[in-house]
Amino acid sequence: MSRDFFEHKAVIFDSDDNRVSNVENIANAVIKNVSLDRQMHLMDFGSGTGLLLERIAPSVRKITAIDISKSMNDQLEKKRVSLSCEIDILAIDLESTDITDKFDGIISSMTMHHVKDIGAMFVKFYSLLNDGGIIAISDLDKEDGSFHTEDTSVYHFGFDRDAIALAAKQACFREVEVVDASVVHKSQGEFAVFLLTAKK
Repeated sequence: MSRDFFEHKAVIFDSDDNRVSNVENIANAVIKNVSLDRQMHLMDFGSGTGLLLERIAPSVRKITAIDISKSMNDQLEKKRVSLSCEIDILAIDLESTDITDKFDGIISSMTMHHVKDIGAMFVKFYSLLNDGGIIAISDLDKEDGSFHTEDTSVYHFGFDRDAIALAAKQACFREVEVVDASVVHKSQGEFAVFLLTAKK
């Protein structure tokens, strides 16, 4: 098993007010920009402690949480009884692991910058969706590398919006849109966050 970069952060992860506020903004943007209903089964890619999925849960039937970090999954497990939809938790590296499930939608918050091959991940997302399924992927706008002050296996210092939209289109997604989602306030500056939505 690869190193758990969040092992020492997981227990206090939800205590960062800026992080919580950011995910609240992202969740609101997801709810505003895609159609969710109580029949849907979503995947939360890079679910962490469940900050995003717990806000989306009242709008859907089931969420499969996928995260490579055991420590983050352990924190999410503690929330299971309080979540307002069915939940599965998979401790896997989706980049290198194939799963047979199909989803009505895939949501993700601040995870894609940890993914080495963005194009390949969009192709995998496409393959995991039912026809008409949606994606709602949020991450940082292009930044200078100062957002992360410690090593958490970062491959991208945010993304150019046109470039990440093109990667989604090249994976055959349609109706690709990128909108403002949030701003993260840190001591080293303010960092814009986008939400990319698209359909299969």
